[in-house]
Amino acid sequence: MADDGRKIIARNRRARHEYEVLDTVEAGIALLGPEVKSLREGRANMGDAFAYFRRGECYLGKLHISPYEPATRDNPDNPQRERKLLLHRQQIERLSSRVAERGLTLVPLSLYWKDGRAKIELALVRGKRLRDKREDLKRREADRDAERAMRDRGGRGRR
Repeated sequence: MADDGRKIIARNRRARHEYEVLDTVEAGIALLGPEVKSLREGRANMGDAFAYFRRGECYLGKLHISPYEPATRDNPDNPQRERKLLLHRQQIERLSSRVAERGLTLVPLSLYWKDGRAKIELALVRGKRLRDKREDLKRREADRDAERAMRDRGGRGRR
């Protein structure tokens, strides 16, 4: 549980590795009843999810929410169906104009509960090049090694 009242349902761990995050925005998500119950059980996968614009509205594609077993009649036929994202008109206009720029796209970073409502954190991103990914991995590994060295050095001096 995050410190701002969020209860994380799913994270897109690959997004921060694959993309450079330029901006983030919080959006509501239109769901069916059984999908909400399935999310309460934490049964969502954001692997290939992406957001797109059509006819002045924002939609989320390829978010997999597993069917809720006890609800046989009301479960959607396709667990990866497109779902409408709930954004203000100004947000939609600003994001759609930025996505129209070359090389920018909109991907979800996390799906979470906030005040009892399902929310999704969207990020305006630009794809990273292979060398940028390598630099990030090297930096992360160097930070981890430095942290380990400080921890080991600090522990020996106290004995």
